[in-house]
Amino acid sequence: MLKDFFLKEVDNGIKEAINAGTLGQMGVNDDYTLIIEKPKNTDFGDFAVNVSSLARMAKIAPPMIANAIVDKLSKENYTVSVIGGFINFKISDSMLANTIEEILKEKENYGKGKDFEKEKILLEYVSANPTGPFHIGHGRWAAMGSALANLLKFYGHEVYQEFYINDAGSQIQKLGNSLKIRIQQELGENVDFPADEVERKNFYPGDYLIPVAKKFLQEKDKITSLSLETICHSEPSSIEGEESLKLLCDYAKAEMEACQRKLLEGFRVHFDKFYSELDLHKSGKVEKRYKELMDKGYLYEQDGAMWFKSTQYGDDQDRVIKKADGSNTYLTADIAYHADKFDRGFDRLIDIWGADHHGYIARVKASLQALGYDPDKLEVLLGQLVNLLIDGNEVRMGKRKNMVTLDDLIEEVGVDATRYWMCMRNIDITLDFDIELAKRSTDENPVFYVQYAYARVCSILRNAVNEKLNAETGEKTPAPMSEKELNDLLNNFDKNLITKTTDTAKALILKLEEFKSVVEQSAQNRTVYTICRYVQELAQEFHSFYNSNRVIGDDKDLMYARLGLVAAIKVTLKNALDILGVSAPERM
Repeated sequence: MLKDFFLKEVDNGIKEAINAGTLGQMGVNDDYTLIIEKPKNTDFGDFAVNVSSLARMAKIAPPMIANAIVDKLSKENYTVSVIGGFINFKISDSMLANTIEEILKEKENYGKGKDFEKEKILLEYVSANPTGPFHIGHGRWAAMGSALANLLKFYGHEVYQEFYINDAGSQIQKLGNSLKIRIQQELGENVDFPADEVERKNFYPGDYLIPVAKKFLQEKDKITSLSLETICHSEPSSIEGEESLKLLCDYAKAEMEACQRKLLEGFRVHFDKFYSELDLHKSGKVEKRYKELMDKGYLYEQDGAMWFKSTQYGDDQDRVIKKADGSNTYLTADIAYHADKFDRGFDRLIDIWGADHHGYIARVKASLQALGYDPDKLEVLLGQLVNLLIDGNEVRMGKRKNMVTLDDLIEEVGVDATRYWMCMRNIDITLDFDIELAKRSTDENPVFYVQYAYARVCSILRNAVNEKLNAETGEKTPAPMSEKELNDLLNNFDKNLITKTTDTAKALILKLEEFKSVVEQSAQNRTVYTICRYVQELAQEFHSFYNSNRVIGDDKDLMYARLGLVAAIKVTLKNALDILGVSAPERM
C-alpha cells in the first residue's frame, strides 16, 4: 500500500538521519507516531507526512527536521518536497501503472490482506426471538453482520456466523397463547386479545399469526390427535391443557423460525448455525457453568437468590444468576453460551447487540474471566436503531402495533437498496432510512449511483468489442477490437501504457490503490460503512473521469490504457460490492 510505503520511507529516513547526527538531539530509542495524509492542495503532492511532532525530541525546527529526513530518502519512483514541517510526496507514473497491473492480475483477490495474524472468529448477530417477523432494527443487524462477515473473510480471517435462538423464555408461552386466540377467531369464536395495555403485553397480537392459525387448522389432524375443543378450551393447569399449549408453542415457534430463515436467505444473509437456547439448557451446559462458578466461590446467596460476584472483574454491581424461585436469569444461559463458543475452538468472539445492552457487556466479560477465559477476546459492537422515513415522516415499528417489518421494507425498495442503506452509516449512529430516496434511480440515491458506475464500466467494455449501429442511417461501424484482443490486453496488460492517461486519471488510480488500505482499516475497526463510503468516492471519481475523457477512440494506445483502467475499476467495484452483499449489475 502506498501509504505504508511512504511511512516506511520516512521511518527509514529518520533512523538514517539519527545515525548521521543530523536530526538534532533525537535518539534511536525515542518513540513517535506519524500520520500520512493527502494534501488539500494536490499541487503540493499526492501524500504528505507532518514531522513537526518530532521537534520536542530533536530540539530543532520542523523544516530542519523535514530536510534532514528527506536527505536520506531513496526518492526512487517518487519526488519529494518540503513545506514547513511537511514532507510531500509525488508518485511516478510507474507507481501508478503498478496499481493497474496489480488489480488486473489479482482480480477477485485484489484488496485482500497479506502478512497478518489470521483468526478463527465466531460472529453472532440478529439472534431475535422466534416470536414474529423481523422488524427494521433486525434488518440493520442482519445487513451489517453479514457484510462484516464478508469483510473479515475477504481480508483473510476464518469466520463462522451464528444465530442464537432465544427460545427458552416465557415469550414462547406468550406466542402459543397468542396462536390459540387466532385459532379460536378462525373458528368463529368471539374472543380477542386483552384491551388493557398491561395484560396485552403478555400476547403477540400482530396479524402475522392469522395465516399461521389457518395453516394449523389445515394440518391439525396430521400433527396431533387432540381435538380442537381440547386445544382451545382445556384448563391450562390440566394435563390436556399443558399438552395443548406445548403443541401450540412448538408449532408457532417452528413457523416463525421458518419465516425468519426464509427472509434471511432472500436477504443474502447466511448463518452457519442456528443455536437453540433451549438445547443449551437441555445439554446441561448451563447448570455445569453455574456449578463451576459455585465451586470457585464466585456465587453467594442473598434474599433467596444466587448472586454472581461480577464486581470482582469490573462490573458496577453483582448480578443475580438464579432467582429465588430457582429459575435462571438470562445471564446464566449467556454465560454458558459464550463459554461454549470458546470451547468450540474460536480465537475471537464478536457479538452485535443493540445499544440498550451496553450495561450487559461488563457482566458477560466478568463471567468469562471468572471461568478462566480471556475477556478481551470478546468484542461487542453496539448498534443504534433505524428511523424509517416515508415522505419525511417517521414510521413507528414494533411487534404490537403499527408494525413495519423488514419483509415490508425489502418488498418496497429491494434487497440491494435495503442492504446498502443499512450499512452506510456507522453502527453507533442512528440511521435515517429514507424509503422514497432509496427507490429513486437518480444520483442522489447512493446505491443507484454506485451500481450505475459499475453498469457504465461494463457498457464501455462491451462497446469495445461490439459493432456500433447508427440508428438514423442504419450504418454499422466495426468493433474497435475483438473479444480475444480485449482479453489479451487485460490478461497481459502492458503497464507502460498507463503513462498515456496519468495526466487525467491520476486521482482515479490513487482511489483504486486506496482500496487495500480501506479494506485493512475496515476489517481491523470492524466497520462496513467505510466500504460504502469508499465505493461512493470511487464511483464519483469514475463518473468525473468518464464525463471528461473518451475511452474508446482513434488513438489505440490511449484507448488500451483507458480500457485497462476501466477494467481495474470493474474489479475493484465488484470486490467492494461483494463485501456489502450488494449486486453488481452489468446493465441498468
